[in-house]
Amino acid sequence: MTHDSRLITPVLIVSCIIITVSFAVRASFGVFQIPVSDEFGWMRSEFSLAIAIQNLAWGIGQPIFGAIAEKLGDRRAIVLGALIYALGMVLSAASVTPLGHQLNAWLVGFGIAGTGLGTVLGVVGRASSDEHRSMALAVVTAAGSVGQVIGAPAAEWMLGFISWQMVFVIFAIAILSLLLTLPMMKAPAPASKQEVEESLSAILKKAFRDPSYTMIFLGFFSCGYQLAFITAHFPAFVAEMCGPIEVGGILHGMGITTTSALGAVALSLVGLANIAGTLTAGWAGKHFTKKYLLAGIYSARTIIAAVFILMPITPTSVIIFSVLMGSLWLATVPLTSGLVAHLYGLRYMGTLYGFIFLSHQIGGFLGVWLGGRMYDIYGDYTAVWWVGVAVGAFSAVVHLPIRETRAASPQAA
Repeated sequence: MTHDSRLITPVLIVSCIIITVSFAVRASFGVFQIPVSDEFGWMRSEFSLAIAIQNLAWGIGQPIFGAIAEKLGDRRAIVLGALIYALGMVLSAASVTPLGHQLNAWLVGFGIAGTGLGTVLGVVGRASSDEHRSMALAVVTAAGSVGQVIGAPAAEWMLGFISWQMVFVIFAIAILSLLLTLPMMKAPAPASKQEVEESLSAILKKAFRDPSYTMIFLGFFSCGYQLAFITAHFPAFVAEMCGPIEVGGILHGMGITTTSALGAVALSLVGLANIAGTLTAGWAGKHFTKKYLLAGIYSARTIIAAVFILMPITPTSVIIFSVLMGSLWLATVPLTSGLVAHLYGLRYMGTLYGFIFLSHQIGGFLGVWLGGRMYDIYGDYTAVWWVGVAVGAFSAVVHLPIRETRAASPQAA
């Protein structure tokens, strides 16, 4: 396979555009928690369950779309994902029952899988040279943070003058517009003779029998739990539990006059900080042992979350938490996907990373659903935060025994 020796390529640019839009829409759902629940008089857990199902469907769909991309082509997989994503958004806009939102969440989740990191990272990984692969994966992952920077505030801004239903329709149109970029996405097929001859079943058997793959799978669970919980519930958490914005203060002077607005801005700060954090992780992954970097990231997340929930929730603490957690937000993705590519090759990277990502999304499902359920029972999110602290500590430990040397490949099946 002939790789482009440059870091910035047409494949990378298009991949960044796709991920930015896909993540902008996905990251905005937490902003709709209160408007949707208030309009229909639902308990918080009803719409939370829809977001939780969305995360689970995303995880289930990821290895499926990874296999579609590897068998039928990357662009076909992305086209299918975009169409399903847009359909789910339009149908959700017309839904007036919790069950309707929860059923349509399956479409949205599968659409995210087709246009998200699992599919696109496989394209970028195959198109990049060995020298630039770690950083290229980080650049695409950071593009997801750009989406998060713009998605939640854009949704909050549009909700100021149009209904949440119309915002969903506008987002569906934005997703469909991604199809215009696909002619530029042409990644080479995997090259190594060994990787071409090795069947999908053979590489899956090798991975599933490898304790290191199991530990990567288990470790990614907490990442999904923490990220999905914060994405879905943090705007509402800040709106309801943060101390008031000081009149005449810096935030008030910037036009952030309510805790609701601060909640949306907090997600943007998470995304903004993550751009730097993810790029740093991509650089570090080229120079240092990935498993130790991952253990360090999960340890830092655990400490930051524990300190935040123990302290009074103020606008200042919200901003500090958002920046610190944001710097570690998706830093795990280029390291985890790069570790999978390093251990098992590029041929079936999308499918193998897709199964790892399923663990991430099972964690995401629990984080979002437990957030809504615990809120309805206890009236706050404290218990869910502490579960996140515990699983983060588990992930820090479980990465340490991973063997970071590529095993010999079995004969092709």
